[in-house]
Amino acid sequence: MASSTSAAAAAAAVSLSLRLRSPYLNPIKFSQFGFPCSKSLQLVLPCLALDASVTSVSTKGEMEKENKLWGGRFEEGVHESVERFTESVSFEAEELWVHDIRGSIAHANMLAAQGLITEGDRDLIIEGLSKIKIKIETGEFVWRKDREDVHMNIEAALTDMIGEPAKKLHTARSRNDQVVTDIRLWCRDAIDRILIRIKQLQAQLVLLALRNDGLIVPGYTHLQRAQPVLLQHLLLSYVEQLERDAGRLINCQERLNFSPLGACALAGTGHPIDRLMTSQELAFTAPLRNSIDAVSDRDFLLELLSANSITAVHLSRIGEEWVLWASEEFGFIIPSDSVSTGSSIMPQKKNPDPMELVRGKSARVIGDLISLLVLCKGLPSAYNRDLQEDKGPLFDSVKAIIGMLEVTTVFAANITFNSERIRSSLPAGYLDATTLADYLVKKGMPFRTSHEVVGRAVALCIAKKCQLSDLSLDDLWGINSIFEKDVYDFLGVENAVNKFTSYGSTGSCEVQKQLQFWSSKLRHHQS
Repeated sequence: MASSTSAAAAAAAVSLSLRLRSPYLNPIKFSQFGFPCSKSLQLVLPCLALDASVTSVSTKGEMEKENKLWGGRFEEGVHESVERFTESVSFEAEELWVHDIRGSIAHANMLAAQGLITEGDRDLIIEGLSKIKIKIETGEFVWRKDREDVHMNIEAALTDMIGEPAKKLHTARSRNDQVVTDIRLWCRDAIDRILIRIKQLQAQLVLLALRNDGLIVPGYTHLQRAQPVLLQHLLLSYVEQLERDAGRLINCQERLNFSPLGACALAGTGHPIDRLMTSQELAFTAPLRNSIDAVSDRDFLLELLSANSITAVHLSRIGEEWVLWASEEFGFIIPSDSVSTGSSIMPQKKNPDPMELVRGKSARVIGDLISLLVLCKGLPSAYNRDLQEDKGPLFDSVKAIIGMLEVTTVFAANITFNSERIRSSLPAGYLDATTLADYLVKKGMPFRTSHEVVGRAVALCIAKKCQLSDLSLDDLWGINSIFEKDVYDFLGVENAVNKFTSYGSTGSCEVQKQLQFWSSKLRHHQS
């Protein structure tokens, strides 16, 4: 009885499997939303037949692949899905290969110097790596996903090329120290590329300031008109922020420039290697002291992505300001056609899209930092495969920040400040009110009292629909008798700007000093 029941159950299962799999036997189809499709919906929605025959066992065809370089203890091949999921060559090879070859050459030189391989083997290895380098540069090299990553692709290709000597290259080295060596070299070069773009943007902003000598613009707090400032002063504020961004990157570069090569998997090696030699050949400051720390920590990436995020925030703020100023409501900036785009439906539109995308991509750069922070937060000591995922945020962050810097530089070179519109906007907002309060302080009045007196003067202007400079002495005496004729030397935006004399202020003399400093500092980057 039990046997017949089991047979019936098995037959039912086979029947169900056939009905679910066969397109001819009433397959159950599901929409992308997970609900069964009606016949009418099946005509218009992408539907899938439920296949009950999926298996997790690798097929013979999947197993008939090249043996892994690490495959000695394994009896089965890697499942195709696992191979696809775990490979990294598709996104890292283009970025890391040159550093991987450079690190391998340094390692081969050290192994030969220490007598761990012969000089003949070293020469064959270096010659082979040089040929692989040429093949990659010319596009002849075939990157194979079944070889997992950039390191195994190059090593396997080298083995195919020169045979047994290639198998000695990995002596006293693990992919754990190999990959982090590559990444540190890559980051060092990436920081240099970013720094160049920062200096170019700074130089362009200084040139823009020099072209707009003496132009006064409204200064805003809370996006409300506050005090008059020289446009040059505002542009130089961007330059100062970018200088700190550069400083953070330089500091990051100094801290990451230590060699992990020779740390091996986590514990170092018993071979008589010379880590100082490879460190010097790769232009690192010194070898990292602790082998576990060397292979496992990615704080240098967090620092780089943090620096990129702060830079992105600064660029986003510039973008926000320029997008606002390019609007009809402000009209302070006129972008050239070369840095503007149009609308597919509204023929009149001229949009400052590059700076909108600078603003938008800042979110992406910040997101890369958050991704890496979350990736690292739960990892135990030494290397974990999770760290393979550090490269996506790293490469994306650097690519994005370089693009943001480049397009902001181009945008800055192709905008005109609408001086007529700016000057016509200056009377609104009582921008000289604080200067008037300072005038009263110079007359001996406590600042808090002067603040209240000027507030009453502004209220009178609002009632009379005039500017502070339009008030007569009688009007002012009606508020407080302390006013004298020299009050008019403090009223009006030009007079107000000229009254600023403190170090770093928006006064003409101070701004000229700032311009001279930056022009001298950035002269090699100005075109």
